[in-house]
Amino acid sequence: MKLSTFPLVVVVVSLALPAAAERHMMQPLVPADKLAEARALVSPLPGTSKIVEQGKALYHGKGGCFNCHGKDGDGDGPLAAQLKPTPRNFRHHGFWRHRTEGEIFWVIKKGSAGTGMVGFSELLTDEEIWSLIPYLRSFAGEQGPGMMGHGGGMGPMMGDGGGVGSMGDCKGEGCGQ
Repeated sequence: MKLSTFPLVVVVVSLALPAAAERHMMQPLVPADKLAEARALVSPLPGTSKIVEQGKALYHGKGGCFNCHGKDGDGDGPLAAQLKPTPRNFRHHGFWRHRTEGEIFWVIKKGSAGTGMVGFSELLTDEEIWSLIPYLRSFAGEQGPGMMGHGGGMGPMMGDGGGVGSMGDCKGEGCGQ
């Protein structure tokens, strides 16, 4: 990110801080009336290590994602303490389990109302946004990708295999239980 645009991003993020209580991690990020549109989006980029490296460079550079989401994607960047709700933790398996790549693309491009997540459509091209997603997903390690690319995302599936109905089945270090 250019040094001259960083202060602008900080101001915009600060102004976007909601007074509402923190959202639950499983709450959808995309407005309900745009969810079908977002879920229909599919990355045009190949799933290669080159794309992951491009995403990494954007995350730590031009996109400035690390400022809020942290260098390791766990939501504890230098600006995170000022944000309510706190930035998403990309390392948490639940975040990826219930979202499609289209939903993530939509939020990066357009922002997420009620949070400090502003849209980056004026800073990043669509291709750059798509290249961020495999890098973001890499933070989850073996816990991801869940619904990524399957078109289901978070929604009416509340039984076996997804949604809140299966969260009690979580085992292991990445579950937070």
